[in-house]
Amino acid sequence: MVLVGIGHAWDPLRHDSRTAEALYFLMYTFHMPAFIVISGYLSRSFEGKPNQVKRLITGVAVPYVAIQFVYTFFMRWANDDPDREFHFQNPGFALWFLVALFLWRLTTPIWKSLRWPMPVALGIAVAASVTPSIGSDLNLMRVAQFLPFFVLGLQLRPHHFQLVKRKRMRHIAVPVTLAGFVFAYWAVPRMNKAWFLHDKSAEEMGVPSWVGAVMYLALFGCGLVMTACFLSWVPRRHMWFTALGAGTLYAYLLHIFPIQGSRQFDWYDMDWVDHPLSRVAITVLAGVMMTVLCTPWVTKVFRFMIEPRMEWFFKRDAAALARQREGTPGAGGAGRPSGSHRRPRKTPRE
Repeated sequence: MVLVGIGHAWDPLRHDSRTAEALYFLMYTFHMPAFIVISGYLSRSFEGKPNQVKRLITGVAVPYVAIQFVYTFFMRWANDDPDREFHFQNPGFALWFLVALFLWRLTTPIWKSLRWPMPVALGIAVAASVTPSIGSDLNLMRVAQFLPFFVLGLQLRPHHFQLVKRKRMRHIAVPVTLAGFVFAYWAVPRMNKAWFLHDKSAEEMGVPSWVGAVMYLALFGCGLVMTACFLSWVPRRHMWFTALGAGTLYAYLLHIFPIQGSRQFDWYDMDWVDHPLSRVAITVLAGVMMTVLCTPWVTKVFRFMIEPRMEWFFKRDAAALARQREGTPGAGGAGRPSGSHRRPRKTPRE
């Protein structure tokens, strides 16, 4: 999640530095794929049960509507656009992920029932990459093109993560990452960054369909390799920042506003930003910002909007109510199961 914020902070800086853009390319190869693989891994238990659907609505759908609503007002003010409409079918900056996560998790039972889920998901993604008529509603192009990473996460088990954490893998990850940076540096003047966003078809990228399909598969492979390298460096033991993982959704949604504010108010046009050390400072500030937004103080303040309970919105579970009635004592033994009898207490004489 820290890398997501740093990537967004780097975007306005990459045009003036080939090195910065190469780092940008390298990061965008894996940071969202890794995030999506983990999201899929954590969705393995989803079976469409009532309590799971409730959590999906309150933890994904409601935050999307709430943040999209606030974001519209924010952009009206920041962009001096009082007539900006509420386009809930068109996710605002970075909000596409919530739409995608909602749809992916909702279809999890389907992927778990298929014999070959990965080939099917890859087929859908490649087909989307060469289909310009998908349109921008709900950002379905990204939903389809990032789908294989989510489905891959559904197939993973704990021992798969242990494989990439071996000492040998950590050592291999170093030259592989360096080679990736060298290739990214070479590709900067030759490649459009939009390939990494997966939000356009081959036709929109100005290439033949077969080129778009090949590029998608190549980027998918690169994403897997770099994700494995990244995960190999994740510490096994608990660190000071481990608990902050529970607040990553807060950081993802809340960082939208300072990032967009920095662009709308032209913070990157200030003279000091042009200095090389300024890029280092901005990177550190972005990392600190994302870390702070994961802390319990922030999650406590914004929980009403990002993780609301909304008990009033849902029907109560009939089975839970029945168990509650059975466990509640009532007049004439009404709280006990039907047919049960309490054994008479013996007197001292007996």
